[in-house]
Amino acid sequence: MKSIISVTLLGSLALAACTSSDPVYTQFYREAGSLVDTGQFGNATANNTLLLTGERQYTFDLANRFATEVGTTVNFAFNSATLDAGARDALNEQARFIRQFPEVRFRVYGHTDAVGSSGFNKQLGLARARAVVGYLSTQGINRSRLEAVASFGETQPLIVTQGRERRNRRTVTEVSGFVKSNPTVLDGKYAQIIYRDYVESGAAGSGLSGIKGSDLRTEQ
Repeated sequence: MKSIISVTLLGSLALAACTSSDPVYTQFYREAGSLVDTGQFGNATANNTLLLTGERQYTFDLANRFATEVGTTVNFAFNSATLDAGARDALNEQARFIRQFPEVRFRVYGHTDAVGSSGFNKQLGLARARAVVGYLSTQGINRSRLEAVASFGETQPLIVTQGRERRNRRTVTEVSGFVKSNPTVLDGKYAQIIYRDYVESGAAGSGLSGIKGSDLRTEQ
């Protein structure tokens, strides 16, 4: 009787193992090494293929990184295209990021609030975008990389209001593409970008300096 129960139990376990979707649980009943590939082994190759064929562009990832690491927006006083101290500080941060990627182009969009005519606001937005481009070009960035200056005027407000709203009076800097038309991302030139970025990431953010041996004290 016990032997019958044992055989029945083993059969049930084997059946459960065959029907289970857990790769670790079913490993006992499969060939050695089958757990190494759980269906994702070719994902890296597939991803590289997408990159090299242009189906997945690094431009999108770099644009997200730029928006995350740097303040992409600059605000203006009412009816003004003059860069104040806060705007210049923000643009200095943008310039530091842009200088890391000399192979990449950036576009600046100008915006206004809803006060005034649409034609006037279109011109004011353009003047603001040009002011940003002009300042960035003084920070060691080739002006040809700031490939286009455009104005949305009052048509894309952050805050929907007919009154004065500083947050609507802005420019936005965005990644727009590579200097040369549609290069493959992982070609030799872009490998240089990856390597340069890798070296930059390893630099120490800060360190101790100016500490003399005589300045160190021990407890008595």
